[in-house]
Parts: sequence; C-alpha cells; structure tokens
Amino acid sequence: MIWKLCLLCLAGSLGAVHAGPIRKSGRTADKAAPQEEVNVLMFGVIQLSESLNYVFETTEAKIERISKTLRSHEETLQRLGKQAEQAAEVEQQMKGVVQLLQEQMAKQQTQSQITKDWLNSIEKDEEELKAKVQRLETYINSAAPDTLKELQDKAEEHFQLLRGLQTWTRVQKNNIEIQDEQLSKLQKMSEALS
Repeated sequence: MIWKLCLLCLAGSLGAVHAGPIRKSGRTADKAAPQEEVNVLMFGVIQLSESLNYVFETTEAKIERISKTLRSHEETLQRLGKQAEQAAEVEQQMKGVVQLLQEQMAKQQTQSQITKDWLNSIEKDEEELKAKVQRLETYINSAAPDTLKELQDKAEEHFQLLRGLQTWTRVQKNNIEIQDEQLSKLQKMSEALS
C-alpha cells in the first residue's frame, strides 16, 4: 500500500513536469520528451511498483509463516520440556520404589536366615532329646520294677514335649517356605522395575 502511494506521487510529479511551461531556448535538446516516452516510463514505473508491492506482500506472508512455524516449534519444545520433567519425576519415584523393595528383600532375607538358624538349633535339640529318650527307655528296661512307673511317666512327658516340638518345627518350616515365596516375588518385582 505504501509503495502504491509513493508511485502515485512519482507519477503525479512526472505529469506535473510534463504539464509545466516549456522554455524556449531554441535548442531541440531542451524540448520536452514525447508523450509516448513518458507513457513508457510511467508503465515501467507502475510495473516496478507492482513488482515491489508483490515482493513486499510475499515477503510479509513468508515472514508470517515463519513466525507461525517458530511459535509452533516453541510450543512443541515447551511440551517436550514438561514431558521430560514428568519423566524425570517418574524415574525418581521408580528409584524410590526399587530401593524400598530392596530394603524389604534384605529384611526378609535376614529374618529368613535367623529363622533357619533357629530351626536348625531346634532340630539339634530334638535329636538330643530323642537320644535321651532312647537312653531313658534303655534304662527303664533295665531298671527295677519299682522305679519303672516313675520312669515311664517321665518318658511320656518327654515324648509329649518331643511331639510339641515336632509340631512347632513343622509350623516354622511352613512359615519359612511362605517367607521364601514372598522373597522370591519381591525379587521378581525388583528385577521387573529395574
């Protein structure tokens, strides 16, 4: 639009020059240019102005498209930045969960080992008790009939204790098996999260 106004002013000034008084100096060089030449010049000026206007408008449109593209890229970069922040938060949470699972696994392993050691100790005590019962039975068989009843009662007592220990040992073994299964599940979960 600005270019068109400039060209109109230029065309008007050229027309004013043409319409102005001509000085007569007697030389043919001072004579005004023929109307045809002025028209050709005006046509050239108009074409130049239209070309400049086209270049201006297309450049302006290109700049607008580039600006839109830049804004679009900036929005995309902002979204990617937010997604990267969220991914970092999720990663941090996952690390916390893995660490918690590893701590739980370590506690389970420690507890399982303590229970196994304790069961081994009980099994040894059980073996010793069996040996004592066998010795007692041998002694009862060889002892006098007066003390036989007393010894049988004691043997029965030891036998009941032995049965109780065996039952309790079975329960503890079952508990260890359950803990081993839980520990195995925790290890699989930890491996899956890693």
